[in-house]
Amino acid sequence: MNTELFTGKAEVYANARPGYPEEAMDYIASLVPPCAVFADIGAGTGKFTVLLARRGYMLFAVEPNADMRAQLAVTLAPYPHARIIDGTAEHTTLPNGCADIITCAQALHWFDPDAFRAECRRIGKPGALVIAIYNNTPGGSSVTHSRLSTDVFFSSPAVREFSNPMFYTRESWLAYMTSHSHDPLPSDPGYAAHIVEVNAIFDRENINGLLRRDVVTKVYSERI
Repeated sequence: MNTELFTGKAEVYANARPGYPEEAMDYIASLVPPCAVFADIGAGTGKFTVLLARRGYMLFAVEPNADMRAQLAVTLAPYPHARIIDGTAEHTTLPNGCADIITCAQALHWFDPDAFRAECRRIGKPGALVIAIYNNTPGGSSVTHSRLSTDVFFSSPAVREFSNPMFYTRESWLAYMTSHSHDPLPSDPGYAAHIVEVNAIFDRENINGLLRRDVVTKVYSERI
């Protein structure tokens, strides 16, 4: 059922969601061998996946939503070493033992933890590393999602934090605040009221036309 929650939001998601800081990517690179094969699960539009692809890693990008997968194809078009897969976290369709590193960015809370753990053990090589990444906005739902999902999935993960401040214009703030799974689509009855509330937040909190959110990127890693 979670598969369709982002239908109709792929383009705005790709344009509006925060990326991930280079310091976090450098840290992840320090954990893996140079020739590592990645399986990025719940790749979405490729906000995180493309950062792996740019570093030259061979990777599988697994995404179940057709709209998101279409945008993912655009994002990864320059990178022939990135292969897009129509699959879920619980059933990736990937071969046994194909991945050194299994990643999921802003996605672990959507997965069935037991089924995903079993799938990680199936597709991962012996001693494979599982990495979960979250952009946590103070007061946002991702703070709870990241804490609860990682508490359930991992036993004793290494955790690192990286500053990732975001600055929004009114236009980019409106886009960001219509990109979440719980945000109404323009065709939904509550859309107009939602936009009024989003504009009111910007009016209250912007400074010289920019609204700041002190996002923290958290990286959790553990071998399975």
